[in-house]
Amino acid sequence: MSTSNILRGTFILTLGTMISRVLGLVYIFPFYALVGKSGGELYTYAYVLYSVVLSIATMGVPLAVSKFVAKYNALEEYAVGRKLFSSGLLLMSITGIVSFLILYIMAPVFSPMIINESSQHSFDDVTLVIRMVSFALLLVPVMSLIRGFFQGHESMGPTAVSQVVEQIARIIFLLGSVYIIINVTEGSLPTAIGYATFGAFIGALAGLGILIWYWFSRKRHLDTLLKKDKGNVEISYKEMYKEILLYAAPFVFVGLAMPLYQLVDTFTFNKAMLLAGVDSITSGDAFAIINTYGQKLVIIPVTLATAFALSLLPAVTRSFINNESDVLQRQLSTTFQILMFLTVPACIGLAILGGPAYAAFYSYDELGGYLLTWYAPTAIPLAIFTVTASVLQGINQQKYTVYGLAVGVGLKLILNYPLIFFMEAEGSIVATAIGYLASVVINLWAIQRFTGFSYSIVLRRGMLMTIFNIIMIAAVLVVLQLLEGIVPYSEGRLQAIIVVAVSGLVGAGIYFFLSYRSNLLMYLFGNRFSFLNRKERG
Repeated sequence: MSTSNILRGTFILTLGTMISRVLGLVYIFPFYALVGKSGGELYTYAYVLYSVVLSIATMGVPLAVSKFVAKYNALEEYAVGRKLFSSGLLLMSITGIVSFLILYIMAPVFSPMIINESSQHSFDDVTLVIRMVSFALLLVPVMSLIRGFFQGHESMGPTAVSQVVEQIARIIFLLGSVYIIINVTEGSLPTAIGYATFGAFIGALAGLGILIWYWFSRKRHLDTLLKKDKGNVEISYKEMYKEILLYAAPFVFVGLAMPLYQLVDTFTFNKAMLLAGVDSITSGDAFAIINTYGQKLVIIPVTLATAFALSLLPAVTRSFINNESDVLQRQLSTTFQILMFLTVPACIGLAILGGPAYAAFYSYDELGGYLLTWYAPTAIPLAIFTVTASVLQGINQQKYTVYGLAVGVGLKLILNYPLIFFMEAEGSIVATAIGYLASVVINLWAIQRFTGFSYSIVLRRGMLMTIFNIIMIAAVLVVLQLLEGIVPYSEGRLQAIIVVAVSGLVGAGIYFFLSYRSNLLMYLFGNRFSFLNRKERG
């Protein structure tokens, strides 16, 4: 396949993923308007468990299968990839059924482990929503395999289109069913949330339908490739799946990072809050703010910044393989600097504007704004973890990502109870931040060890960015004080949007102006945007 077609395929897949993520963010706002914090709490209990079980059930299949098929296609051993596909469909079907049965049967066991008897939701409510979401496990593993098979043939369209269709179908069913149950039939909130979680099955059904259509429309071409098979490689099922597991393991653990932290909260948050003397309603609301509504806002700067930084990683991998040490040093330095440059001010800005931001996207909520202010900075180590994990994958040292994640989640598990007991809801956020920081330290150490990378330039530029961030913070705080008496954000969403927009524009404007005048923008982006190239003053 030509380079232009590969780039086109990569662009299509990236675009499909970004559209899917944006849709996954946008739906949460009307969802909040329909079900509030109580509904978000119940929804998250089910979805966190589903996400973890799904990650284990699929075992990083799309990327692993893609890598495996591409490898043997390059050798013109097309039958090997088809052998994996045929056996994989059966294996993923069995995996899906087993994971569905485990989650469905264990739901009544999980429920009392998640909430207290005094909770605003009953054990039966939690059992219902967990069981409703579990049906998606019957389809998603198979869908993952088919996506990986197409990607291995450098055909990204099926994955991109099916992702978007899956998300659209899920959201339409989710919002439509919740609206009808609550506003038309006047049904109960747990029933509405149960159908909302069942939307994952409807979405998977739609996505799988698209993939089946692609399969039949392209089967003739795929069968033609089989006729060109050299037949020189004979690989057993044992060898084949051993290779797949080696490819898949790192992807599983990176994808599990946030769900695992949320899983710790799911099973410990309410119990620890009860020990701290917090009533169940406040505890449930705080859980929903941290793990559902606040998380959706915090992930925005992480997604944007990591997308830009990760776009540099193919070049990093190539330089490492070619032993181009000097080039690798520059690429890693640029990657980390861009990540810091974009992520830190965005997360700090969201923290400062916690109250107005929460009110603008949802509704005025003192607890929501307060916890968002605490939670937003945790996105910085999360973003760094995501990028450093990808760097370690690129230099074939992904096992350190697994070590780092294990240490981080272990610290979260150990610290969650005592920190929540002493600090209440904020303790959960602090435990998460400590866990991510530990993972980041391990990843950064591993990168330095295996590439010889020096962080000195990154640290020096980081100090400059810190100065700019301090100036930005001061300016935004002044603007907030001035706006408080004119457009109090507690009086309505429009006022909150105005406060966020004005404060955000002022903060971003000052930050980028200082970066431009200091030539920082030129050093980071000059080769991408020609208008940033400025001669330094002598």
